[in-house]
Amino acid sequence: MARPEASVQLYTLAQQFTADMDGSLEKLAALGLRNVEAFDFVRRPAEIRRALDAAGLASPTGHAPLLSDELWTPDGSIPTPAPEVVFEAAATLGVTTVIDPFVAPDRWLTLEGVTDIADRLNNLVEVAAGFGLAVGYHNHAQEFVADFDGQTAYERFVELTDERVEIELDLFWALTGGQDVTGLVSRLGDRLTAVHVKDGIAPAENPFAPGAEKFGSETLDQRRPGEGDVPLADALRAATAVRYAVIEYDNPPGDVFDDVAASLAFLRDGGFVR
Repeated sequence: MARPEASVQLYTLAQQFTADMDGSLEKLAALGLRNVEAFDFVRRPAEIRRALDAAGLASPTGHAPLLSDELWTPDGSIPTPAPEVVFEAAATLGVTTVIDPFVAPDRWLTLEGVTDIADRLNNLVEVAAGFGLAVGYHNHAQEFVADFDGQTAYERFVELTDERVEIELDLFWALTGGQDVTGLVSRLGDRLTAVHVKDGIAPAENPFAPGAEKFGSETLDQRRPGEGDVPLADALRAATAVRYAVIEYDNPPGDVFDDVAASLAFLRDGGFVR
């Protein structure tokens, strides 16, 4: 079992972070966290870096769109800057791995689409290296809809990517996609360098499948670790090279800082982080 460092995806506290960046980061630091995973950082990297430094925090990983002209999310679309702009901002922030957080569901339905996603990410490996960075990908559940000769679109994508492309597996979304989460972690092996530690009740159907009802983050029944369907402990034990165990809630069940504290306690008490 890998012994990663704990982190938290700042999307978890997006409202609080927007309202009070400094205060939110100070609260995370007071919980004992040393790392966060930034999002929406490209337009204000220096401002976020100042706040991180003041709180004694670092953002070794960060989410930013690299593979889409426009980033679609259940809560709205976000225009995307050029990769070089993203990488320059990441370097300013102190990020070392820039992770694309979402590629639209329809692009995962054909082998041509999956190949294009992998090719585009592969083509950015050397560009990112010029900024001293690596690139990676974070899943939701759309990557597990299509099947190519018994292989999910997600696993075909991983197979097609350069070994330098880092994989961040969202454990809740993998389960939502119908996966044996622990088995998938084992198969990813040393390619898996980060996980999103997230629990909840898996939806009855994959919400990203063609014909599924529209949904938003507020419809997700997410729980504190150990209270949902995700086999977090087994999955974390199966990881061999994970460097960051990233706490995240798309829809926090209670006070967000209490929820983050509960997740951190789960990781520490279980011996899953160092």
